[in-house]
Amino acid sequence: MRAVTVRRFGGPEVLEIVDVPLPQPGPAQVRIRVAAAAVNRIDLSTRNGALAKAGLLAPAPQVWLGWDVAGEIDAIGDGVTRFAVGDAVVGLRDILSAPGAQADYVVLDEGAVARAPSTATPAQAATLPLIGLTADRALGLTGLNAGQSLLVTGAAGGVGGLVLELAAMRGIRTVAVAGKEDEELVRRLGAAWFVARTDQLAAEVRRLVPGGVDAVVDAATVGVAAHEALRGAGTFVALVRPFAPPALRGTRVVVQEVYADGARLAELAALVDAGRLTLRVADVLPLAEVATAHERLAAGGLRGRLVLVP
Repeated sequence: MRAVTVRRFGGPEVLEIVDVPLPQPGPAQVRIRVAAAAVNRIDLSTRNGALAKAGLLAPAPQVWLGWDVAGEIDAIGDGVTRFAVGDAVVGLRDILSAPGAQADYVVLDEGAVARAPSTATPAQAATLPLIGLTADRALGLTGLNAGQSLLVTGAAGGVGGLVLELAAMRGIRTVAVAGKEDEELVRRLGAAWFVARTDQLAAEVRRLVPGGVDAVVDAATVGVAAHEALRGAGTFVALVRPFAPPALRGTRVVVQEVYADGARLAELAALVDAGRLTLRVADVLPLAEVATAHERLAAGGLRGRLVLVP
């Protein structure tokens, strides 16, 4: 079978598609025939060496790419009880040293997998695991209740857009920060207020929400500038540890660390089927064009995910 790997760090040119043995599921594992695998920014950080430089990736002769998968189970290990061969599923590979999902097949723990949303195409379904679980956990870490206020940076992006929708379901009022051309999009996703990207972010947010917002989800890694829009003793959720600001003014700063959670992923898939979460695909490319996908993602400006299909 084929799989995407890097043997040295660098630009998209270091990406290779290699032939490897078909993996076998162990106890409590399932093997998925990959129908679609999303490309995420963490793939770029893996490929260019940023994760290794940060000490998040152990030295190895080669590293595999791909966190998100949608596909069909074609083999199960001993002790698997929730799935059967032929089930359409989505899953998250969250161990950086493990074989990746950008491949013909991938083996995951049963607990990392959920049934795919029945109303979504495989390409759409493949966009859900990483950004869905990230958005859900980030919102949960804010501790907000209905009627409270939340600033979401990068609100037109994958994580930010899902945060807006999840927050709206809970009655949380959101201030969405995005490019001015994205105002219609973020309002459709549930934003109560809109602020176009600006170097006066705190002032603009505090004009809308006097005293500052109750919490921030910093999907765009704005950092301190977004923290200044937060009220005293509020909560700031960072998605990337190096961009987490200091906890000034009695605030609480936490870093969201995503992990595979099949049970919660199943609940998110149900929200997709209920029409309450929006899965956005920018383009679908063959696995052989993984380098092109990296170039396009790095260039920015996408509204939706890039998805690879074997």
